[in-house]
Amino acid sequence: MGEHAKTAWMSDLERLRDEIGALDRSVLETLNRRLGLVRRINEHKQGAGTPLIDAEREAALLRELAAANPGPLSEGAVQALFTAVLDVMKQEVRGAARPKEPARRVAGAAVGSLAVIGTGLLGSSVALAARRSGVARVTGWDTAEPTLREALGAEAIGRAAASLEDAVAGAELVVVAVPVGALVVTTREVLEATPDGATVTDVGSTKRALAFALDDHRLVPGHPLAGGASGGPSRAAADLFDGATWFLTPLPSSDAARVELVERFVATLGARAVRLDPGTHDRLLALTSHLPHVLANLLMRDIAASGDEALGYAGASLREMTRVAGANPAVWADIFVENGDLIADALTTHRDALGDVERALRTGDRGFLEQWISLAAEARSRMLEYAYRTEARMLNRIRIRVPDKPGVLARITQTLGAAAINIEDFELRHVSPEYGGVLVILVSGAENAELARTLLRREGYSAA
Repeated sequence: MGEHAKTAWMSDLERLRDEIGALDRSVLETLNRRLGLVRRINEHKQGAGTPLIDAEREAALLRELAAANPGPLSEGAVQALFTAVLDVMKQEVRGAARPKEPARRVAGAAVGSLAVIGTGLLGSSVALAARRSGVARVTGWDTAEPTLREALGAEAIGRAAASLEDAVAGAELVVVAVPVGALVVTTREVLEATPDGATVTDVGSTKRALAFALDDHRLVPGHPLAGGASGGPSRAAADLFDGATWFLTPLPSSDAARVELVERFVATLGARAVRLDPGTHDRLLALTSHLPHVLANLLMRDIAASGDEALGYAGASLREMTRVAGANPAVWADIFVENGDLIADALTTHRDALGDVERALRTGDRGFLEQWISLAAEARSRMLEYAYRTEARMLNRIRIRVPDKPGVLARITQTLGAAAINIEDFELRHVSPEYGGVLVILVSGAENAELARTLLRREGYSAA
């Protein structure tokens, strides 16, 4: 290319860029004018008490724009662009109308120094949450040197102690976060090494053995309902306990001031402390946590015994029911041993109930089966009411088929979020690479559910 041609080419390029810049500024001005008009329309709607979002009107507008499009934009591009414009406008209007919330007060640290004995997922998460709350000194110790180094590398702890005694020296609070099989022995060692002025608590998922074996005014046993089937320091999170229930099972000898200290500490981690006696705790956990794990393992083994044909044709319901099957064998074997009598009692009750169901199935007792299913449905509704703090009749399930490709879930949540529709809960069920999957979302309120279905159908999804 000659010098003259190159200069002309550069000049033309700059001209085109300037023209695009002018168009962009014009588009920006137009969008701001559009937002002003949308706000005025919403003021009229609020005054008249009519719904702020008219999904049918939006769908009609998108069809009109697609029909009026002279090109070269494709119809899909027009739909995508103006859908985004509509969503952004709703977000802007909603943001302007929402009163500013006062800054949330961050609770101060309950203690100045903390020792965490056991730096796995739970221990490291306690350490991270404590550091977030402002605890100045967080020391960790673990019998597994690699785990301790990993916790230090993940900045869960500020210092890796050389020994248990080194870790608890000078600590105001000590948290024992070891597997339940080692809980009694380790907690006893901690109490022996800890100065009288310090308080000791734990995060073990069974409590009777600790209460039976130890009697110390410094000890306030506890158990957060948080965590995962597996993990380590690298998967720990400071927000793991936000909104979680944290059981405290004080001993008869536990000092009242120390119980209150642990309650304050738990609150600074974001959790809600609930006091229970050790026996009640273990009975409730046997029913609500340990029994489901036993049944999931039993069901998985029963299906596997029928061969790969059964596994190959397994449906979504089996995958959902067996999600916790096979969870960390070492951890769960400890739990089953420690709480074995109460889990066995739960299994006995379950076996008796299974006998009634088996008789009804063999005799074709439809009345029994209908009542059995209805009672289960009522119980599940009550459980959901507790979980979502919403009347069960207000919860609406929406079933959406989703293709197996990136960005689908983000688009669905964006669409509902722009309309201020909160997703209370969701389940994603993979069917096959060809079919994709099924997303089941839970929405509170019939009006919200109907609007959600309309908006999702507008985006091309089936929403039943």
